[in-house]
Amino acid sequence: MKSDIQSLIRAARGLSPADIVIRNTELFDPFTCSWDLVNFAIKDGIVLGTGNYSGMRDIDCKGARVVPGLIDSHVHIESSLLCPAEYARLVARHGTSTVIADPHEIANVLGKEGIEYMLRASQNTGIDFFYMVPSCVPSTPVDTGGATLDAPDLATFAGREGVLGLGEMMNMPGVMSGDAGIIKKLGIFPLVDGHAPLLTGNDLNAYILAGPGSDHECTVAAEAREKLSKGMHIYLREGSTEKNIRALRPVVTPYTVSRCSFSTDDRHADTLMKLGHIDGIIRTAVSEGLELELALRMATLSAAGRFGLHDRGAISPGRVADFSIVDTKKEFYVRRTFRRGKEIMGVSVPATVPAPYNIKATIPGPADVALTGNGLARVIGIVPGQIITEELHFDIESAELPDLERDIIKTTVCSRYCPGLNMTGLVHGFSFDHGAIAGSVSHDAHNIIAAGTGDEELQKAISAVICHNGGLVAVNGNDVTVLPLENAGLMSIRPYEEVIEQLEMLHSATREMGGIEDPFMYLSFLCLPVIPQLRLTVRGLFSVEKFKPVPLFVD
Repeated sequence: MKSDIQSLIRAARGLSPADIVIRNTELFDPFTCSWDLVNFAIKDGIVLGTGNYSGMRDIDCKGARVVPGLIDSHVHIESSLLCPAEYARLVARHGTSTVIADPHEIANVLGKEGIEYMLRASQNTGIDFFYMVPSCVPSTPVDTGGATLDAPDLATFAGREGVLGLGEMMNMPGVMSGDAGIIKKLGIFPLVDGHAPLLTGNDLNAYILAGPGSDHECTVAAEAREKLSKGMHIYLREGSTEKNIRALRPVVTPYTVSRCSFSTDDRHADTLMKLGHIDGIIRTAVSEGLELELALRMATLSAAGRFGLHDRGAISPGRVADFSIVDTKKEFYVRRTFRRGKEIMGVSVPATVPAPYNIKATIPGPADVALTGNGLARVIGIVPGQIITEELHFDIESAELPDLERDIIKTTVCSRYCPGLNMTGLVHGFSFDHGAIAGSVSHDAHNIIAAGTGDEELQKAISAVICHNGGLVAVNGNDVTVLPLENAGLMSIRPYEEVIEQLEMLHSATREMGGIEDPFMYLSFLCLPVIPQLRLTVRGLFSVEKFKPVPLFVD
């Protein structure tokens, strides 16, 4: 219900009662990064202000701390494996009231209909979702996905409610070469998110000049400082596998905090449950030496300012009454979350199912997963705690694979769009001593990706994904564990509790196989051709540094 400004003014002056008065709070003020013992009043979901007020209802916080609603500056909801309503229900319990999402994943599968689905499914969920329209579908010309979105397609979303701007511009070569199609996309929205891992110097200047104003791909402090000094807003990221807070924490100071905020980017539902959402990142940042007040400023007012959301980010007159009551102990834990003055109760709602989608992949035969040849081979090297990979070189004899002593196993990608299109390479770092895993979550085209210690296990895992029309699979001996992902092969339609339970079963299986922690998240990035160094696509191995395909065996 739209507020009557005249009635709000009267209530703010104390001439008529507020709806709710929150009393005896130690309130965080992100404008000054201070804590103040105050009462504050709310009417029609809007903050009237702090001071002496009477209301129809009082909530006595008894000295507990209160913080404005937390904001995630950049996330792919699909990567949680949850539909938007269940995602909202889970993150709200962690104090999040606003999420800035990029529906890049589902757009790569379903195109415009995928974006429309996310806009529909995000309504009436308990928190506020805003969207940055995916700029790169496919992520690069070398990727083979389910859709292509050009500038006219993206322009249809300009001015739509809930749409703020253009999502992360991944095609750095296209930007720097002045590609006409890319330039048209950059001109649709004034607000553009960036994606520029390791970009520096004059190339970074050119990239920023073209329009992108933020970056969430920094992995070292020097990189972040250069981008800050050139005017970019930095999202410090901490996902399931992308863990950058420790390295980037030193760049946040009282002078830079207004240009820094937090991003979860890609977090599975079980990570959200165990470690939290933005609240968890705040705890991590504080444990790494960042002042709590600076972390809270990043999670509220700094994020709101980046996106021009001046109706939130602080408990001040005229802003929406989004806030959380938190623990008064040393560590930061959310106890109660309020949106527009009403406590979020976290009731599960039915998922909105998108347009029907069927995976077209065929189960690979023995020849599809076989490798022949001997010699010095290129191997994708997993980097713990990062989504970047290394290009490793090992002397390989195909007949002796897997090489468990050196932790080298096969990885196979199968096109979900073109039956019979498969490719096999090698990966180091999963630590499996038996078994295989597979999934239909595979950034960014979301083809089926698998890794395993034997050809039969690889085929069995891929077969299970196809038979369930999408999902995550672990093959551990004779046991096959599956988490079905009914929504475009990316998201489950189940309540988050069931998804987390199934994820734990998958992780229990991979632990028995000797695997690293969160192997499915690492698996999902093996095909991503916009993050250095070596990736596997349905067209073969791809060197991101050289930006071209490379053969398995080194010449």
